[in-house]
Amino acid sequence: MKEFKLPKVEDEQSVLKTIRIKFTTLKKIEDLSKESHLSVNRIINECIEFALNNLDIKKD
Repeated sequence: MKEFKLPKVEDEQSVLKTIRIKFTTLKKIEDLSKESHLSVNRIINECIEFALNNLDIKKD
């Protein structure tokens, strides 16, 4: 699996969407946000993008 790295901030069009996230997951993301000086939003978006780019869908 590829290594997950937090890229530099880029401007990109976005939309507002409400989601539910586990408290423990959010806590980890908030801690990472503080350490990396990146927004929680940016980290969540990068995590989603990484997961989608590395998703292995097996078709039957």
